[in-house]
Amino acid sequence: MTHRVFLLSPANTGGLRAKMLLSETAGFELARRLRDSGAPLGEIYSFMSSLYFRGKVAYAQAFCMPPPGVPNAVVITPGFGLVPLETCLSTDQLRAIARVPVDEDNLSFREPLNRDAKLLDEYAGPACQFVLLGSIATEKYVTPLLEIFGERLVFPAEFVGRGDMSRGGLMLRAARSGTELTYVPVRGAVRHGPRPAKLAKLPRRNA
Repeated sequence: MTHRVFLLSPANTGGLRAKMLLSETAGFELARRLRDSGAPLGEIYSFMSSLYFRGKVAYAQAFCMPPPGVPNAVVITPGFGLVPLETCLSTDQLRAIARVPVDEDNLSFREPLNRDAKLLDEYAGPACQFVLLGSIATEKYVTPLLEIFGERLVFPAEFVGRGDMSRGGLMLRAARSGTELTYVPVRGAVRHGPRPAKLAKLPRRNA
């Protein structure tokens, strides 16, 4: 494969940090921007999900190799399909996303995902690999994406057995060190395994 695009699973739009961001009385800078003119999806989800999504963004930015004219990374966005990280969303759009259950049998989720996956496959071409940065333990993303990308849908083997926070820390470390993780095809992969040893704490960076 000569090209690589990252597929990022979404953040939880029903959690406490999401409610903080969507509050009409929230006074912090990101909430004000979201209400006034919108904010980039990557920034919104990084706030909601903290370490896990920040790790995905840092990793995708460090190791992306997209074909010309194709985004480095897209986010699986309920009801909206595959959305580039840089896309600005409004409060109303974010609330609409929160209303769509992430379920492979939910057509409101699956149809936009299928539509955009087919377009991405068409524009990226057969020499592009698609790296899923998200859980493969359930079928909610895996089944629709496998139907489009087949053997070119891969994931980091080091994810097996890790929880969300551990995956986030792993990706941040890989991005900082410049050492890419090992990709294996999703089809036929071992999706469950023993929990790996805890990661050492990341050193603090000077401001």
